[in-house]
Amino acid sequence: MKKNMGNADRVIRLIIALFIAVLYFTNVISGTLALVLLILAVIFLITSLIHFCPIYAIINMTPRKKE
Repeated sequence: MKKNMGNADRVIRLIIALFIAVLYFTNVISGTLALVLLILAVIFLITSLIHFCPIYAIINMTPRKKE
């Protein structure tokens, strides 16, 4: 698995994941919407940690700078 995410993309995904988690744990969101957003937050968190986005790989896109 080749890294295909830039640092800005990773930071944005982490911020969104943390924001969703805060909304959930403060009971601002609940029900089905909360579950869907939590799943999205987990996906964002995992892709940020492993530096790889499967959607970017499918569409052959990489916002990561060349080394």
